[in-house]
Amino acid sequence: MTVADLLVATLKASGVRRVYGLPGDSLNGLTDALRRDGGLSWQHVRHEEAAALAAAGEAATTGELAVCAASCGPGNLHLINGLFEAQRSRVPVLAVAAHIPLAEVGSGYFQETHPQELFRECSVYAEMVSAAEQFPRILRVAMRTAVERRGVAVVVVPGEVFKAAAPEDAVHGVRAASARVLPADADLVAAAQVLNSAGAVTILAGAGCQGAHGEVVAIAERLKAPVVHALRGKEFVEYDNPYDVGMTGLLGFVSGYRAMEHCDALLMLGTDFPYRPFFPENARIVQVDVRGEQIGRRVPVDVPLVGTVKDTVEALLPHLAARADLKHLETMTAHYQRTRRRFDKLAEPGRRRGPLHPETVAAAVDRLADDDAVLIPDVGTPTLWAARYFRMNGRRRLIGSFTHGTMANALPQALGVQSAFPDRQVVAFSGDGGLAMLMGELLTLRQLNLPVKIVMLDNGALSFVELEMKADGIVNYGTDLDNPDFAAVARAVGLHGIRVDNARDLDGALKDAFSHRGPALVDVRTLRHEVAIPPKIALNQAAGFTLWATRSVLNGDSSAVLEVARTNARQLARE
Repeated sequence: MTVADLLVATLKASGVRRVYGLPGDSLNGLTDALRRDGGLSWQHVRHEEAAALAAAGEAATTGELAVCAASCGPGNLHLINGLFEAQRSRVPVLAVAAHIPLAEVGSGYFQETHPQELFRECSVYAEMVSAAEQFPRILRVAMRTAVERRGVAVVVVPGEVFKAAAPEDAVHGVRAASARVLPADADLVAAAQVLNSAGAVTILAGAGCQGAHGEVVAIAERLKAPVVHALRGKEFVEYDNPYDVGMTGLLGFVSGYRAMEHCDALLMLGTDFPYRPFFPENARIVQVDVRGEQIGRRVPVDVPLVGTVKDTVEALLPHLAARADLKHLETMTAHYQRTRRRFDKLAEPGRRRGPLHPETVAAAVDRLADDDAVLIPDVGTPTLWAARYFRMNGRRRLIGSFTHGTMANALPQALGVQSAFPDRQVVAFSGDGGLAMLMGELLTLRQLNLPVKIVMLDNGALSFVELEMKADGIVNYGTDLDNPDFAAVARAVGLHGIRVDNARDLDGALKDAFSHRGPALVDVRTLRHEVAIPPKIALNQAAGFTLWATRSVLNGDSSAVLEVARTNARQLARE
């Protein structure tokens, strides 16, 4: 048994079923072991960044360890951005980074880097194997660290070590252990005192609420508290929740913002929501997080509760008095219903011919996708419209690069999700900029015959960047995209491709793509200058937008200002 054979056997014993990567000579020992064993699938991608993002997508949906591998130097450096995504989304990924020959380290050898140092910031564990005798223990420590701390572990292996004889032939699988983490009783009592004495309580729920839907609804009922969700908490708390009032933040709902603005006690459940301007100014705060170091990072906290959300809420509920006053809850849920109706009205296609409003596309995807679809928006405007229009039901999943915020995440993450769930509908909701950045992965879809469905917003621009420029008072520059017909490109590489230029063709195209047995791409022409109004408009943003319009006219680009006005005039309507 070689070191590579031991690696393959350990991965199999730990439930791993595939490895994403791109081969190279320093990986030959590993790829040959995979070939000889035949029990792990080699998911051959076209760019190593896609391998890491695919592993992150798989880990996000399965909750289990996913694996990527890359050759030495430039090969494993390409993993870094995808590993940052996995690390910041707290999903367990093992990266096997091949290295130059051990004897050449430090000599400035061809493709030499120091990967164990370069990967340090995007991992919970990064170590180099200097001798075969080290390998079994380092591998087990790396895998254990990844699954218990929910992050990235990197094992750096010189090419010749893969081929060396393994120092042992005993195979030890590594699986995550389950834990129940609870705050001290005194802390629960202190939290209850804050919440019981408050006049109006709001809950802010995040990704830590996974598996705790019933507990979140129960504590909202007890406190008569509206539930605001962070983006990563949307899929876990939005559905079957009469207390839901939508998101807050730049992508969110006015109702979510108001529910936090007007509370005098905020209960944060499993969230590290980063945008400080959206927190209430004078409310007392109770924060629940299983990682104590996360508590108080955004705003001062009155009562920190270290524990898992499900178990902590169960322990807290007996200390809470049932609230009778419904004013805060009813006001905010009514506000949410008005906001929801307004968003739904903006998604109506109307009689417009030509490019579609992106809201129309997002609402159509939501309406026609399977009840258990995995929906994966690209960073930028696709994430914005997904946050507002993709509705969760307890069976759907919504993943993306919601913390790291990297472009081009949707298609590679979809590769990983579809590999893990070959019979489940997986929809990559892409932007034209994001898709073009890693467009080579369309070839991966064909080669692996993964039936991913890509719905692309094609507006010929990096439109979210343009929104940021407008808010900053800067004339749009450097954001144009001279796009091809992406549907024709898809057909040229062997995918099912459909182009949509009018709203009347949208539903038919989506149904056609979703029912197609293989990979499919729907290229939807959308309006470039759609403006998504945030729930809170700061004075500097309003001033910046005015300055952008003035500068654009003076710069000879009044047509852009007029197009913004034409595109968004309907948003000025008030109920």
